[in-house]
Amino acid sequence: MPLSEYEQRVLEQMERELTSDDPRLATTLTSTTSRSGARYVIAGIGLVVGLLALVLGAAQSVPWVGVIGFVIMFAAVTYALTPPKRRPVGPLGTVSESGSINPTKAGTSNGSRSRSGPAPQRPQNRGSFMHRLEERWDRRRGE
Repeated sequence: MPLSEYEQRVLEQMERELTSDDPRLATTLTSTTSRSGARYVIAGIGLVVGLLALVLGAAQSVPWVGVIGFVIMFAAVTYALTPPKRRPVGPLGTVSESGSINPTKAGTSNGSRSRSGPAPQRPQNRGSFMHRLEERWDRRRGE
C-alpha cells in the first residue's frame, strides 16, 4: 500500500531533520557500500600466498618464513574486510524551520576543516532532536 501525501511529507520532513541534526549518520545510512570484486581477488591471492609460505616455512623448519606467511595472510584478510577509504563528505547545508536548505560556507565543511582545531559548536537555541520531537508530540496531542 503506497504512502499518502501527508505520510510522504512527514517522512521527507523527518529525513531533513535527521540530515540537519546528525549529518554523519544520515550520510552513513544513505551511502551504498558496494565492495569491489577486485578487492576480494587480491585478498584471496594474498591468502593463498601466505598459506603457502606458512606451510613451506613449517615443512622446511624455517620459522621466519612461516611468520611472514602468517603476516601476509592476516594482511590479506584485513584488506578484504576493511572498507575502502573515501574522502570525507560533509553536510551540504542546514535545514531551516521552513524546510529550505541553507548552504554551508566553503570553509566550514568537514573535508576542509583542520583536525587539530576545535570542533564547531552546535547552535543551542533549537534544542536537541529528541526534545523537539517531544514538543511536537505534545502540540499534536493538545497538551
